[in-house]
Amino acid sequence: MSKSGVSINPECVLKYNELKLEKKLKYIIYRLSDDYKEIIVEDASSDEDWEVFQGKLLNAKASHKGREGKGPRFAVYDFEYELGGGEGTRNKLVFISWSPDEGTLVFPRMTYASSKVALKNSLPGLSIEVQANRDDEIEYATILNDLTKGRR
Repeated sequence: MSKSGVSINPECVLKYNELKLEKKLKYIIYRLSDDYKEIIVEDASSDEDWEVFQGKLLNAKASHKGREGKGPRFAVYDFEYELGGGEGTRNKLVFISWSPDEGTLVFPRMTYASSKVALKNSLPGLSIEVQANRDDEIEYATILNDLTKGRR
């Protein structure tokens, strides 16, 4: 359980194992349930198109007390990239915490922030974490640069 009292739905770990161990999925997007008491799987896909994945994060919504805004999300993406100098292909499991700076309601944003560690701790083997608050921070090239430089 997280600092916020939010629990992790068991499907979150099951889907993660499908991605990590069975290689059946390319990404998983997690969200808070409508009552903000549990982290659940919103989407899990084998689609390798980064723009489709990115669009789902950029278009996510959250509501609280009758108001709607941009939606924070957590995601795990099996990022595959080529090393320079012909050294081969690498895969890294990237944990993305997406919480847009603009247009996000305060309650969802704070609840996501205080729930992140609990979710990360239930997903062993993550290679890197990306904290993204602007659209350009979830661009493919930005994350690739971070991976190859060992940042974030």
